[in-house]
Amino acid sequence: MTRICLRERPELWLHDQGLKIQNGRSGRACPDGALAPSEAFVGQGEWANADGVLMVVEVTASASDADRRKRVEKPRTYAETGIPVYLLIDRDSAEVTVYSEPDGVRYETVQILPFGKTVRLPEPVGIALDTEPLKNWVR
Repeated sequence: MTRICLRERPELWLHDQGLKIQNGRSGRACPDGALAPSEAFVGQGEWANADGVLMVVEVTASASDADRRKRVEKPRTYAETGIPVYLLIDRDSAEVTVYSEPDGVRYETVQILPFGKTVRLPEPVGIALDTEPLKNWVR
């Protein structure tokens, strides 16, 4: 993901950064990746403001509690926070789910595609993501 993001949008970085969010678990979330300008979190410490985040990325895990959070709680929480795009990489179903157009409560647009397709991540991300390589990383 980092390589794709850098190639398409060199001014951005896929950060490993804790975020201050609306509601959720104690007002904090640790996404697997947070796409933002490369200097977006300078000086903010372990828990940064999510204002500059264009997209969060989550990858499903084997723990059922973590999976439930990524599929149910986090889409709502990220939409409430106003993060424009949420990309869920689902290893169990071999699909990607792209959530976009947050309205402050939920994402209004949800697109689900199987691994192997190219998905256009909506603005403000504006990256074409080839999901074919993801097939090599599941199960």
